[in-house]
Amino acid sequence: MLLPWEYGVRNLARRPMRTALTLIALATVIMLVFVVVGFIRGLERSLAISGDDDVVLVYSVNSEENIENSSIAARTPSLLTASLDDTWKRFGVVHVSPELYLGTRVKTHDAVSGLGLVRGVTRTAPLVRRGIRLVEGDWPSAGEVMVGKLAAAKLGTTAEAMAIGKTLEFEGAIWTISGLFSAGGAAFESEVWCNLADFQTATKRQDLSLVAMLMAPGASLAEVSLFCKERTDLELRALRETDYYATLQQHYKPVRVLAWFVVVLVSGAGIFAGLNMMYGAVAGRIREIATLQAIGYRRRAILLSLVQEGVLLAAAASLLSGLIALTMLNGMAVRFTMGAFTLEIDSVAVLIGCGVGLLLGVLGAVPPAVKAHRESVAVSLKAV
Repeated sequence: MLLPWEYGVRNLARRPMRTALTLIALATVIMLVFVVVGFIRGLERSLAISGDDDVVLVYSVNSEENIENSSIAARTPSLLTASLDDTWKRFGVVHVSPELYLGTRVKTHDAVSGLGLVRGVTRTAPLVRRGIRLVEGDWPSAGEVMVGKLAAAKLGTTAEAMAIGKTLEFEGAIWTISGLFSAGGAAFESEVWCNLADFQTATKRQDLSLVAMLMAPGASLAEVSLFCKERTDLELRALRETDYYATLQQHYKPVRVLAWFVVVLVSGAGIFAGLNMMYGAVAGRIREIATLQAIGYRRRAILLSLVQEGVLLAAAASLLSGLIALTMLNGMAVRFTMGAFTLEIDSVAVLIGCGVGLLLGVLGAVPPAVKAHRESVAVSLKAV
C-alpha cells in the first residue's frame, strides 16, 4: 500500500523555510544549466544561419579560415566578373560584393572603447547579402556607418550609444551612425558597415579582404575554384559561404565541448547539493519514517513518498527557472570572439534544463531515503 499523494505535499508545506531554501538552491542550479545550454544553442544557431548556399567567398589562400587576415588585389572583382559566367546578373548588375573586413578598436559616443568588426562594402552588398534588412535610418554615405543590432553588445556599450546620429571613432576618423540593420540572427549583426572607399582611405589600404559572389541557379563552385587555381599569381581560394561557417563550427567545437562539460559539472554539483539538503531533511524525520513502518507501510512506499517530495520540489524549481530563462535570458546578447550572438532558450534548452531538474529531484532523494531505512524500526523510534 502506497502513502497518499497528499502526504508528501503536506510535508513540503509543513517545513516552509527548508522547502523554500531547497527550492531556491535547485532553481539556481537549473538556471545555470539554462544559461550554458542557451549559450551553446545560440552559438550554433548564429553560425548555422550565417551562410548562404548560393554565395561563394573568394579570399587569400594564405589567410586559412580567418578572413580578417586576408588581403587580395583590388582588381580581383573585375577579373572574376570578366572571367566567369556563373555569377548572378539582374538588370545588368552583377551580384558581386568587394569587401574590406577587419577587427579594429572602436570608440563610441559615450567613450567606451572595444574591439569591433568593421566591414567596408559597396552598394551591391545587399544584393549578395540577402539576409540584411535595414531596420531604421539610411544606407551609409561618405563619413557614415550603419550598425548591426548586436554591435552594441560586441563593443560592450548600450544601445543608446549606438543610436542613429551618434558617432563612432575608429581608424583615426569620426563616423556618424546613419542606420541600423538586422540579419536574422546571423553573424553580420555584430558588425559595423561603412563605405568601402572611405574605409580604404581611413586604413590607408587599397586592397580587399574578400569578394562575395552570388552564383546563378544551378551554377557550380568548380568554375570559381578552377579560376583561383589557374591564377596562381593572385593566390586566391574559393569557398562556399556555408562551408566557411561550417569550418567555424569545427573551430569552435572545443568551446562547445567545454560548455557541455560545464553543464555536467553544474548538474553534478546540483546533485551533491540536493543530496546534502535531502540528507538533512530525512535525518530529522527518522522517527516519522519508523512510525510509518510500524503502522504497516512498507519501505518501498515510504521511499516513493520521499522521492515524490524531491521530484515535486525539482519540478517547481524547473518551472520557475524555465519561466525566468524564457522571459529574461532568451535573446540576451553575449559577446564572443567571432562577434556577438543571443542566448537561445529553445525547446532543446528547455528539455535539457527541466530534465536535469527532475534528475536532481530523483537522485537527490533516493540515497538519503535508502540510508534512513537501514536502521531497525525499534532503534529509529528512539531517535531524537
